Amino acid sequence: MNRHRIHGLLLRHLFLYKRSLPRLMEIFYWPLLDLVVWGFITVYLDQFKSGLPSVVAFFIGALILWDILFRAQQGITISFLEEIWSRNLMNLFASPVKPSEFLAATMILSLAKVSAVLLVSIVVAWWFYSFNLFVLGLSLIPFILNLIIMGWVIGILTTAIIMRYGQEAEVLAWGMVFIFQPVSCVFYPVSVLPVFLQIIAQGIPAAHVFEGMRAVISTSGFPLSELIWATGLNALYLIAAIMWFHYTYDVVKEKGILVRTGE
Repeated sequence: MNRHRIHGLLLRHLFLYKRSLPRLMEIFYWPLLDLVVWGFITVYLDQFKSGLPSVVAFFIGALILWDILFRAQQGITISFLEEIWSRNLMNLFASPVKPSEFLAATMILSLAKVSAVLLVSIVVAWWFYSFNLFVLGLSLIPFILNLIIMGWVIGILTTAIIMRYGQEAEVLAWGMVFIFQPVSCVFYPVSVLPVFLQIIAQGIPAAHVFEGMRAVISTSGFPLSELIWATGLNALYLIAAIMWFHYTYDVVKEKGILVRTGE
């Protein structure tokens, strides 16, 4: 074995991390994310274990709803990556297809994927854990719609980033949504978070959705205020994300970056 060749290969991979935020995230952010999320879950269980109405309802319901958000985001980003992987991106945008039409198609595809995933999740949760997601009642529908819209927002932003920075940012297609998980309060209430994170969580639509879900399970009431907050924030973020996507598309097209991304 030649130590110089080993050293060269080692440097080749280390240099990739020097200016690559996605690669640095796998070292620093993901371990931190696991620690933060599971740490807050532990705090939640320790503080409220005597008052939890149903651990199964809280956690299985949260897991199903979180998967809806995740699949909604992936429905958009993976569709864009499919065009890159098949080297069809330039053909796509050289055609009369507009960016808005592309987004509309990926949103519809995302909705179809979410519907299939939701059906499977409901059946499996009922079969294995005797958990009925419809315990949320009519509030289930607006909650799910808000999660889908937030997934679209994250998906559109991720697609714009990949379009701008190319293959280096492809890892975000699977990881971007998890950046929001600690402040989305999927498995624990907002009150468990430190004060500064509680302030951030108030601006995350998913946090209001999961707070509403826990309120329904705990009190059987309709969390109208949480629904209003989630809907209002989602409307604002969706408009901003679409505008940012169009701006990014114009920039990469003008600079010729779109050609290199599609190669």
